[in-house]
Order: sequence, then structure tokens, then C-alpha cells
Amino acid sequence: MSLQSMTGFARATVERGGTFATWELRSLNGKGLDLRLRLPPGLDRIDQTVRQAAQKRFSRGNIQAVLTLSGAATQVQPVVNETFLQDVAELARRLQDQYGLAPASADGVLALRGVLELPDQGDDEETRGLVDAAISEAFEAALGELESVRRTEGAALRELMLGHLARIEQLAAQAEADPSRETEAIRKRLGDQVRLLMESGAAMDEARLHQEAAFLAAKADIREEIDRLRTHVEAARVLLAGGGAVGRKLDFLSQEFNREANTLCSKSNAATVTAIGLDLKAVVDQFREQVQNLE
Repeated sequence: MSLQSMTGFARATVERGGTFATWELRSLNGKGLDLRLRLPPGLDRIDQTVRQAAQKRFSRGNIQAVLTLSGAATQVQPVVNETFLQDVAELARRLQDQYGLAPASADGVLALRGVLELPDQGDDEETRGLVDAAISEAFEAALGELESVRRTEGAALRELMLGHLARIEQLAAQAEADPSRETEAIRKRLGDQVRLLMESGAAMDEARLHQEAAFLAAKADIREEIDRLRTHVEAARVLLAGGGAVGRKLDFLSQEFNREANTLCSKSNAATVTAIGLDLKAVVDQFREQVQNLE
């Protein structure tokens, strides 16, 4: 399966029986799938159908879908529901008088659902069927184009994130190979610290002091952090190779990367390792920024 970005734009038009149905889709990042529809008056019947079609293709993203009809379908003039309009206008005036709200505008009132209605076309099932067919086909075409755009961007994101993972792996190797982690360097550093304490004249038990020094040395070891970083890198590569809706799983891994980088910095007892840890944190942040764009 391919990776998908959550951003993209698509437009498609289909003509049936002299009616042109045009869909414009804009997709942005989102925690889940949120489809927001803007439909011409009288077409609420297609709401559930188009939502189901979108859910079959996408699992995440804020998608704005705008439908425009032209041609034969637009020759039917909408009718104002005078009774409903009068009730709305009266309510608007009462709210203005009681609460000082701004006067209602004509375009705002007419945009309310139910104020404008299309004449019943139930007697012309053939025309209605052609309109619905044009709308459905155009929506499927727009969904297909949007999916293609999101897959193209997803492929580019994969390459960027693979580069970040390679850099994380490289920095982990640098931390592991840093001279400060060699046994002799650790022994010398601890020996110098013990000697300074003994020369200070403070009453200390030498055996206990060496025991504490050994404990601190073990606590400062970053072997586990390096191993976990490598494990997370491999897991991320597997997810990127498998594709699909892996954004949430990669986001979790990016948090784990950040946790290991923070621990490595806190355990560091050498400036060189600290510098590596800071570089690691910067790369992890870049990786996570890209993850936020994935489905």
C-alpha cells in the first residue's frame, strides 16, 4: 500500500443530460476524517452517499467538498418558503431588540437551510436520476484525483523521513563510538573524581566511594538508549515500507525517539555525547513534523 499525505486539491466535472456537476475538494491535516460539504439547495439527499464514498478511500484528513451544478439542473428556479422566512425574520428582529445583536442580512437568512427550496422534481425521475448520476460520477472522479495527489505527496514524505531515519541511525552510531564511552576513558574519569574526593580530606570510606562510583557509571551508560533508537528506526522503516494509514503509529514512534534523545542527553557525561544528543533531538523534531502530514 502507498503512503498518503493529508493535503491536496482536486477538481472534476461530469455532464449527464445537459447538467454539469463539478466537485472541488481541498484536503488538510486532521486527527480523523472530517468531510465538510457545501451543496446546492435541495440536494441534502446525497449527503450520506458522498460521505460513504469518501470513507472508502480515506481514513484521515479535513476535506472540504464543494458541489456546483450548471446547465439543465439550474434552470429550475428555487422557491422561497415564505412562512419559514417570516418566522426567521421575526426571530432575528426579536433577538436584535432583546440582546442588541446585529441585524440579520438578506444573504445570511437566504443561506439558512429550508428558506430556499427547489420545486419537487419527483414527477421527473429520469431527470433526477441523471443529475444524481452526474454528481456521483464527478465525486468519484474528484476523490480519485485527490487520492492520487495525496499518494504523490506521500511518496515524497517517505523519502524525507527515510533520510531522517538514516541520520538518527548515524547519530546513534556516533554516540556509541564516542571515545568518552571507552572503558579506559570511563575508568580514568572515575578515578580522577575519586582521587579529588579523597584528597579533599573528608572522612569517606574508600570502598564505599568506589562502590558509589561504579553505580554512577552504570547509571550513566547509554547502551540501552542506543539499542532502543536502532529498534525504533527499524520499526519506522517497516511502517514506511508497508504504507497505508500509518501516521498515528509513526507519531508514537517519534515520541519514543524524542524520549530516548532526552535520556541520552541527561545521562551524558561528555560534551561530545551531549552535542550528539542535541543534534539527535533536532532530527527527531524534523521527523515528527513530516509525520504530522501523513494519513
